[in-house]
Amino acid sequence: MRQLAVNADDFGFTRDVNDGIVRAHREGILTATTLMATGAAFDHAVALARETPALDIGCHLVLVGGPGMPATVAELVRAVALGRVRVYEELWRQVKRILAAGVAPTHLDTHKHTHLLPPVLDAVARISEETGIRWVRRPFDFPLNAGGTPLAERLANRAFRMVRGRLTRVLEKRGCLMTENFAGLWLTGRFGPAELAELIRALPEGTTEFMCHPGICTEELRAARTRLKESRERELEALVAPEVRKAVEESGVALVNYRELPRAEAG
Repeated sequence: MRQLAVNADDFGFTRDVNDGIVRAHREGILTATTLMATGAAFDHAVALARETPALDIGCHLVLVGGPGMPATVAELVRAVALGRVRVYEELWRQVKRILAAGVAPTHLDTHKHTHLLPPVLDAVARISEETGIRWVRRPFDFPLNAGGTPLAERLANRAFRMVRGRLTRVLEKRGCLMTENFAGLWLTGRFGPAELAELIRALPEGTTEFMCHPGICTEELRAARTRLKESRERELEALVAPEVRKAVEESGVALVNYRELPRAEAG
C-alpha cells in the first residue's frame, strides 16, 4: 500500500499563506499543515483551523528567521555553540503556545530543517516524547529520476544521508514515529501540476510525507521576508489540479493525515 500525507509548512506565516493552505485542503489533495507559533498570522491560522477540523495540524518549530532569532542556519549554529540560544526552552515555548490555543498537534517539523543539527534534534525528540506528539519529519528525499537530477542536488542528498542514521537513532530511542519516505525538499518552489503528478506516480511503497508551501501571493506575502512568494501560488495550483487528483486515483495512492497513520500502522 502507498500512503501519502501532503503537508504544508508555514501555517501562520501570513494571512494569504493561511488562506492558500486551507484552499489546498478544501479543494485539493492537502491533508495536513504545520503551524508557526512565531508567525505574524498565528491567530488567523488558529481561527481557520477551528473552521476546518479535517485539516490535520502539527507544529512548525522555528529557530531561524523569527522575531529575535538568528537570520540563517549558519548564525544559529554559532549562537547555539556560544550558548546564546536555549533550544529546548524556545521550542517548548512554541509548542505550549499552540497547545494553549486549543490546537491538538499530531506531528512536528522544523523551519529550514534545523532538527538536522544535533542539539535541535535532541530537543525535538525530547518534546515529542514528553508531549506524545509522536510523528517527526525525516527530511530526506527518496530518489526520483536520479540520472536527471542536478549534480549539486545529488551531492547534497549524499551529505544528508550522513546524518540520517543519527537522526533515526535519536528519534527511535524517544519513541518517535517517522514516515518511511519523504519528498519535496528539492521540489520546493519548483513544481507545477505535471511535476507533482509525476512524483505521485513514482511514489515507493509505504508511507510518504510530501512537503509543500502553497499560498496566495498578495501584498502581505510580497512584503514578508521569504524567498517563496509567487511560487506558493504555483504550488497551490498544482495541489488543486484535476490531473494531480487523477494521478492519485489512477496510482492507487491513499491520501492520509497523521491522525490516521498510527491507526493504519496498528491495523
